[in-house]
Parts: sequence; C-alpha cells; structure tokens
Amino acid sequence: MIVERSLLPDFLTNTYLVGEPGGAAFFVDAGGPVEPLIEAAEREGLEPTHVLLTHHHYDHVVALDALLARWPGLEVLIHPAERDLVPQATGDLIPGEPVRIGDLEVQVLHTPGHTAGMVALVVGGEVFTGDTLFKGSVGGVRAPGSTSYEDLRASIMDTLMTLPPETVVRPGHTDPTTIGDEWEGNAFVRVWRGLDPEGDEPCTAFGEEATLVLFGDDYDGGHKAWVRWPPSSSSATTTTAATRPGCAG
Repeated sequence: MIVERSLLPDFLTNTYLVGEPGGAAFFVDAGGPVEPLIEAAEREGLEPTHVLLTHHHYDHVVALDALLARWPGLEVLIHPAERDLVPQATGDLIPGEPVRIGDLEVQVLHTPGHTAGMVALVVGGEVFTGDTLFKGSVGGVRAPGSTSYEDLRASIMDTLMTLPPETVVRPGHTDPTTIGDEWEGNAFVRVWRGLDPEGDEPCTAFGEEATLVLFGDDYDGGHKAWVRWPPSSSSATTTTAATRPGCAG
C-alpha cells in the first residue's frame, strides 16, 4: 500500500494519498497543497476515485476544488452529520459500512468529540485519525462543531485504543505514530489509564476559576491543557483548550 503525505503550512494539516501501485486510490482530507500528491499519483500510476473526509473544518477541505479540477469524477464522502457543511460532498461515510476502493477496504469508525461527525479510517494496518488523536496529544473540544470532552475521551479510549498496538496512526496534523506508542506515552492517555495522577493546580480558564488537570504537549510544538471547571461554573464541563490557561502558583 502506498501512502503519500502533503503538509499544509501554517495549519500543519496533513492530506494523504492512499492506493495500490497501478490501481485505484483515494485521498484522506484535502487541506493541500495537492500538487505533490497529484505528481505522486501520476508517478505511481494511481487513479484516485474518492476523497474521504475525516471532518468538515476548513484546513481539511480547502483544496477540494483543486482535486476536483484534476479529477472531476471524484466521490467526496463525509459523515452524514457534516455533509451539509461541505458543498462538494457527494455521499456519506457510514460508520460500520466499509468503503471498497480498488483492492483496498476502508473501515469507518465514528470518533466524535472534536466534531460531531469526526471519523477515523482504518485500512491496511493503518488508521487515519483526523483531529482526534495526534502524536503525543489529542484533539480539542473548543473548535466549531465540537461535542464534548466525554465524547473525545471515549473515541480515543474505547475506539482507537482498541486497535492493535502496531497500528500506524496517520493523524490530521504532523507526524505519524502508533497506537502502542500513544497507549504508553501519550500524557492524556496515561492519565485516563490511571498511570499518572491528575493535576490540581488552580487556574483561570476562559475567564473562570478552574483546575488544571494536565498541561501537555501539542502537535504544533505548543501545549494543550485539560481543564476542569466546578459544577457551579457556567462552563460546567471538562475540556481541552489549545493554550495554557492563566494558572496561579
């Protein structure tokens, strides 16, 4: 199986080209730049037939029109919860219903949290996780269309972490990893497993008093915070935020 990757500057978003030599192929997301992937398809004799979208966010769909200009017949599939958010979409990715593309069978897993219709795609011993799981980090639940921290945690622990440890993880941003590496080394997963303790540092997050449970690394070289607000707070939830909240002490 051939997997080619293109990285979108600034957003650090991955677009993938996946296929078998000389056969049908598909794209995972369409953040671009797509020119290197078009060249790769021509070099390897691939014939793309589909674009499979992990979710609807701009940095994952901005280059759709460029792909469609090169291959007008591409089928653009996305979870039905987000189909209306992508005008170019032509069909649905239904969790539990495999997508057959040439000799490859793609399994569709529903992994909500970062967005309601987020999916992970499993093919050939690899999983494309969109913005749910990254190398050393996890997705946030403050982006447009996000659902809840509880959904994100369940998607990672109850769905992705049940895959074989040798499964290669191809995230929506930056570098690949494996399920086994994230099971052992991802700071969020380690706390969820009970291997490392939760933090209890007081902080102010989004203007409200809260507790900093974990201050972890993020895919872009920055950090991501897991914050818990008290039940009386207007936020009244546990979530992840992209930057360190103003922590005291």
